[in-house]
Amino acid sequence: MKKIIVRLSVAAVIILLGTWLFFAVKNRDIKINSWFVGNYQKGVDVSNYQKDVDFERLKAQHIDFVYIKATEGSTHIDESFSKKWRDADGAGIPSGAYHYFSYYQSGTAQAETFIKTVGDLKGHLIPAVDMELTVEEVMNPPEKDTVVRGLKAFLAVIEEKYKEKPIIYARKDYYDKYLADDFADYPKWVTNYYFPAFVDYGDNWTIWQYDDKGLLEGYSGEKYIDLNVLNNLTSLDSLTIKK
Repeated sequence: MKKIIVRLSVAAVIILLGTWLFFAVKNRDIKINSWFVGNYQKGVDVSNYQKDVDFERLKAQHIDFVYIKATEGSTHIDESFSKKWRDADGAGIPSGAYHYFSYYQSGTAQAETFIKTVGDLKGHLIPAVDMELTVEEVMNPPEKDTVVRGLKAFLAVIEEKYKEKPIIYARKDYYDKYLADDFADYPKWVTNYYFPAFVDYGDNWTIWQYDDKGLLEGYSGEKYIDLNVLNNLTSLDSLTIKK
């Protein structure tokens, strides 16, 4: 009887600890992803939310690369892009530009705005396109055909200009719904803030955004900064445009 009581007590403790750990991870009171990123090259992505960025200070905190928001839709240019772009180059930190995609504007026009804004990307990382839904779009999501048709038009123009496949940023639920059937051969910029990327993708990812509430020194405006790592199966050099 005593053995049974002990076993039940141990089981109860394990269940309680497991439940506590589950909710601690879910609420991000415990960030277990930080346990898995030690051997990866680390990066950030920034936009006008991080108004003044000191790339030298970021570099000193072991940030190895950065993606900077350049454009959104077919008309919007991130107002701080040009300065961030110059400053990142000045700090000698490998940098790339990303575009926030709009579903209801021409993919071709969006690509042309991006190209006009960033210009020649020789020596920089391959372009990235951010595919996600706004709060309003979650309630009224676009049709898959709309997304696929627009993104294909965008990518065709970008690839013709830079001779490289852009990396596509998306959450897993978004990727599975909209992208998996038509864009599986594009580099993936994946997100998982609760568990390591291999849980969802194995080794089939290029960049993993592991925390959207990172805290670093060297920027103003938004309190948090997105933290990313590069898959060890690739390299920054292989993502750098040579031509």
